Amino acid sequence: MKQIKDIRNIGIIAHVDAGKTTTTERILYYTGTIHKPGNIDDGNTVTDSDVQEASRGITISSSAISANWKYNEKMYQINIIDTPGHIDFAIEVERSLRILDGAVALFCASSGVESQSETVWSQSERYGIPKIGFINKMDRIGADYFKVLSQIEEEFGATTLPIQIPIGDADDFKGIINLLEMKAMYWNADDFGKTSTQTEIPENLIELAKKWRNILIERIANFDDAIMEKYLDDKAIGVDELHDSIRTITLERKAVPMLCGSAYKYIGVQPLLDAVANYLPKPQDIKTVEGVDLITDKTATLQCTTDEQLSAFVFKVIVDKYVGKLAMVRLYSGSINVGEQVVNSRTDAKNRVSRILSIQADKFTELTQANAGDIVALIGLKDVKTGDTLCELEKPFALESIAISEAVISLAIEPVSKNDEKNFGDALAKLLDEDPSLRASYDNQTGQTLLHGMGELHLEVRIEKLKSEYKIDVNKGNPKVSYREQLTSSATHTELLKKQTGGSGHFAQITFTIAPRTDDEKGLLFENEIKGGVLTKEYINAVEKGFREAMKSGVLLDYPIEAMKVTLLDGKMHDEDSNAVDFETVAKSAFRNAAKQANPVLLEPIMDAEINCPEDYLGNVTSDINKRRGMIISIKENGNRRKVTAEIPLLQTFGYISSLRTLTSGKGSVTLKLKNYKRVPEDILQQLVC
Repeated sequence: MKQIKDIRNIGIIAHVDAGKTTTTERILYYTGTIHKPGNIDDGNTVTDSDVQEASRGITISSSAISANWKYNEKMYQINIIDTPGHIDFAIEVERSLRILDGAVALFCASSGVESQSETVWSQSERYGIPKIGFINKMDRIGADYFKVLSQIEEEFGATTLPIQIPIGDADDFKGIINLLEMKAMYWNADDFGKTSTQTEIPENLIELAKKWRNILIERIANFDDAIMEKYLDDKAIGVDELHDSIRTITLERKAVPMLCGSAYKYIGVQPLLDAVANYLPKPQDIKTVEGVDLITDKTATLQCTTDEQLSAFVFKVIVDKYVGKLAMVRLYSGSINVGEQVVNSRTDAKNRVSRILSIQADKFTELTQANAGDIVALIGLKDVKTGDTLCELEKPFALESIAISEAVISLAIEPVSKNDEKNFGDALAKLLDEDPSLRASYDNQTGQTLLHGMGELHLEVRIEKLKSEYKIDVNKGNPKVSYREQLTSSATHTELLKKQTGGSGHFAQITFTIAPRTDDEKGLLFENEIKGGVLTKEYINAVEKGFREAMKSGVLLDYPIEAMKVTLLDGKMHDEDSNAVDFETVAKSAFRNAAKQANPVLLEPIMDAEINCPEDYLGNVTSDINKRRGMIISIKENGNRRKVTAEIPLLQTFGYISSLRTLTSGKGSVTLKLKNYKRVPEDILQQLVC
């Protein structure tokens, strides 16, 4: 049986256009997984196998692939997740990081730390994931390895361990210097960098290499007493000692080893693979996994071994046109065999695993068994969703699920052809299965289907998939903002439901206070202060349910109430005429009447915008931000470019990407992500009401 210690489950995370897909492509080539490396510009990369990914030149869905790499005479199975860099697809990064043991953080040597770099870094920190860094695109104009190191340290508060420095930069970038072995490395472009040469360090770089090796040893010594002792005594420190120390420091997340290269020019990728095998965790390093024992309903811990009971986390669902629905899972403990039954802890449903597949991007290899540490696809599971836990029949266990960000934008869509109406519903259901950040609803007033998502690009890509994959053309309306409503004061109210229609009637009465929440949490905070059994527990629960349902549609413009507090003070019931439905109904009507007295206001999503542009266009950009009701937070210099950080209402960002291109002659870029919700100005509110 395969040894768990030989596995590395890693993700490649970065800002859009940092070179994630190209780096993955080179990894697949050097590991022998593919026989010729593809390029994004040619639309023939393995992990961007989707038609839209190839045409847009970006990664949309996280893609999983397995590759084998030999390091120090030992073979490692590296399971790689190539994730999107665009903020609209942040859920793809989130759910991938949830199941990874380690990550490679890519940075562009020219652009440095960018907004999405910060987002994915903080996501990885939230999950406690050890990282190594790779400063890519050293062949680009403006490449500056040492500047990017400083940015990483400044922006993230991280300690870097530069185990390499570059030989030249931009057009003069030729190779790297290995500071641990103090050797220069060059790659042969004629065989796509498959072979390399190791030589002595060029004379003009010896002093620089000595300086940075000394910095590296000092930083390692700060975390390792044994190294510090040898360093202070001026004793020789072996390369193996340094490797072992770097691994320990990396696993403890005290520092981040840094490498450099140019994946596009086939430089520096093999040392990156060595670093993955050498420094990033094996599944055994993640000794335990925590979840909930569903029998006792208490927190429980499982050992991450094959001898333990099964716990497998579903991090993605794919609908493949050839093999049907696949559940992509990470096994944390135990094992699964083909033909075995497992239980979905969310639904308590039993499912038989009909097939187990090793994932090779858009290709699959059949397996008979999957073990702790594996990332595989399972076929045969019904009603399975992202965030579900699979467990053994008699040992129900649930891992922590994934938090899904709220949608901020919506579009009305309908099939162009009446003949497509039935297929439209089926295709939309499949899209929702695959993408948990996508949501659909039905507007009873207009009879329209509304598609809700994280941004314009997010919705555009999913609608295009309806056409390209499911052959359904749709008409779409203009994008709309997903507003929220909020109460600003408290109100006490009594609501009575009393109907007599012959036979048993309907009776329910409640007195309550409705108010905004003061604890910064979302949703309903329900407090029951009724004493003496005035209402039964069943009726009190029905009241809470009624308020929870009612707040989904506010009293200003029918947008959801972000958060509110309801304190139930008193009530009346009738022995014959009252039932739970009556109390749920009275709570809904009570909300409509009381919320109007609590001075509700409308909130709009505010986007955190990071705009990069040449200095010559800065005036155009800042002037345009002001016209969009935006507030400039900061302007930073980066060579001859400027990075403008601003807060802009989502309503004012529709079409902003194309507008920015016009303002900057195609030389500007913007990243938008939700920051918070703020009160809509009165003049804008009047426009919305009209």
